[in-house]
Amino acid sequence: MKLALTVAGTVAALLFMATAPQAAPAVTPAAAPAAAGTCPAFLNHDFRKLRSSGSVNICKDFAGKPLLIVNTASHCGYTPQFKGLQALHEKYKDKGLVVVGFPSDDFQQEAKDEAETAEVCFLNYGVTFTMLSPTVVTGRNANPVFAELARQQRQPGWNFNKYLVTPEGKVTAYFDSNATPESAQLNQAIGALLR
Repeated sequence: MKLALTVAGTVAALLFMATAPQAAPAVTPAAAPAAAGTCPAFLNHDFRKLRSSGSVNICKDFAGKPLLIVNTASHCGYTPQFKGLQALHEKYKDKGLVVVGFPSDDFQQEAKDEAETAEVCFLNYGVTFTMLSPTVVTGRNANPVFAELARQQRQPGWNFNKYLVTPEGKVTAYFDSNATPESAQLNQAIGALLR
């Protein structure tokens, strides 16, 4: 009986997610759970890659890996943090850390044109870590990832908030915009997550 209720509840939740209006058109729920039992539903969505028709599903593409999730913007005083985020990506990628950038105009600091966002990331800062198309990261229209990050920790108060997330979807550390990618605290938290 308990298993039937769990399955029915899961089906109902999936049906709700599939029929609920999506605030950010660049995000769609995945058709089926990836890595069932290990990857949380909030990560099991297809997000369009920046300036691409391709998509990323965090559950499928990064299963079993810890994440550094960052809300970014192209025209912000913190935009130079892209350089440090790229350095973190290079330093920790072979140890399993996945850096994922979510551009957002929630604070009116993102380029209005996705091509310009891509230029800032890829050409100006040499970003090679995963960058997604611009999306909402705050408030009731936040994409599913940032809605859950806010529930577990807090929603971004500005651009370049950093969330360290276990493969199971638990936020282990949060750093605001002022914490640079080079900061000892962030690097210590990454080291602890990778142990």
